Amino acid sequence: MSSNEQPESHSHRTPATLNMRHLSAPKVLVIGALGVLLYVAHFAFIPIALALLFALVLSSPVEGLYKRGVPRGIGALVLLAIALGILVTAGALMWKPAQYWYQEAPQTIKAIKHKFAPAVKIVARVDDLGTSATTLSGNAPHPGNAAAPPAPAPTSSGSGSTILGSSLGAAVSSLTFVILTLFLLTGGPPMMARMTAAFVDDLNASRVLTIIGAVRAEVGRFYVTTAIINVGLGVTTTVAMMLLGMPTPYVWGIVAALLNFIPYAGATVTLAIVTFVASMTFSDIPHILGVAGTYLVIATIEGQVVQPLFVGRRLEINPLLIFLGLWLGGLFWGVAGILLATPCLVALKVIAKHSPGGKAVLEFLGPNNEARNTAQPKFRMWTDGTVSVEEILTTKVKT
Repeated sequence: MSSNEQPESHSHRTPATLNMRHLSAPKVLVIGALGVLLYVAHFAFIPIALALLFALVLSSPVEGLYKRGVPRGIGALVLLAIALGILVTAGALMWKPAQYWYQEAPQTIKAIKHKFAPAVKIVARVDDLGTSATTLSGNAPHPGNAAAPPAPAPTSSGSGSTILGSSLGAAVSSLTFVILTLFLLTGGPPMMARMTAAFVDDLNASRVLTIIGAVRAEVGRFYVTTAIINVGLGVTTTVAMMLLGMPTPYVWGIVAALLNFIPYAGATVTLAIVTFVASMTFSDIPHILGVAGTYLVIATIEGQVVQPLFVGRRLEINPLLIFLGLWLGGLFWGVAGILLATPCLVALKVIAKHSPGGKAVLEFLGPNNEARNTAQPKFRMWTDGTVSVEEILTTKVKT
């Protein structure tokens, strides 16, 4: 009997248990070494990752132009030039206002000190009370134990060479990004097919190409639609800030459109920026609250109505994982890591969706309600077929 029970126990192992057994110590070491490599060599990997992201976003329009007779190289060059032109134009529009706010920084600091003077006095008063209590208890610090004033920091004589080196590194990274993006877009699906066939057999190559095509289509459609929505958000924010009397209203529209590519954190940072600028511009609190409340309403409508309506909820990700991804991306690669965190999570969810064993990953990445609906157990009934747990609890089955 024991010989018959042994195979049965092996047959009841779940795929998740088998996959966890395959996660051996060498694989963990390889993953850790890869993370260290990405962190140490970020200067080399950031242009590659950004090129992959732009290639994913622009590949669908390039393939659409190719079907209409436009060569991939020309279509890639035109679309990349348009995308980079939009970014350069946005930066140029924000350059003069940024210089103005930089020049007005001393007056802004004085205004901040004046506005928060009552709070500073309260904090200073509490600190004085604490010092008086320490003196009365006899635990006052001895004058000889006072810390010596810090020595002045030595001036750096190589600041010019540092700036030159940083500029040269940025130029090399930008050129690498442009060249790689053009190569990826020009090669298109045929290049991916040749590269995939060189490493795996025909069956696995077909599956890998299917997954790559799904990632390219879903991520590209997702970000193109998001870009259009963000343009509308920027225009709406610009008009609202103009009506409310905010200085340089188009700047806050550009800021809202660009930062909205970062889920949750982008809208929060934009709200903090417009509230801060309003507090420095206007003296009455209702006006300041009107600016903050107006943008909050605009961002809420965009996130809760427009985004689900046009993008859908099939690529939604657990907000906790998005925050962790943004934090880890910023820790590893700075601003570039923050920009790449959400695309990586979206691509991972698409890969899991089109992979045979990706159900567990799909449930892990999805929102709580999606995971709960996906993981809802089903029971086979002899009367009505497949029913859910709620139907079992609410329906009285006749025996």
